[in-house]
Amino acid sequence: MFQHDDRLGISIPVLTREWTEYPLEKQQQIMHKWEAVRGIIPDRIQQLEKCINEKQAALNNEENFIVSCRLNTEISELASIINDLWLWFRTVPDVHPSDPIEKRHS
Repeated sequence: MFQHDDRLGISIPVLTREWTEYPLEKQQQIMHKWEAVRGIIPDRIQQLEKCINEKQAALNNEENFIVSCRLNTEISELASIINDLWLWFRTVPDVHPSDPIEKRHS
């Protein structure tokens, strides 16, 4: 049900059918696991922000244009990962026995 995403550094849900096709008990199991994964996302973001700060400090002192471009690219990729993590963090499917899945944003 979950697969580790190396880029994001977390496990993400991989559903093989529509949410409403899962029995309520399975939906609840998936939600329980998702809440555990979701709980580590802020820590993962904090790690990435620390890396960005380190790269920005290096960039401020870098005189080599090629190295500066590489650092900028790395910073941009880390920022993109943070953005994707926030999107995953805000994804919360509702679990209701007869209602279709609704995505809410916290």
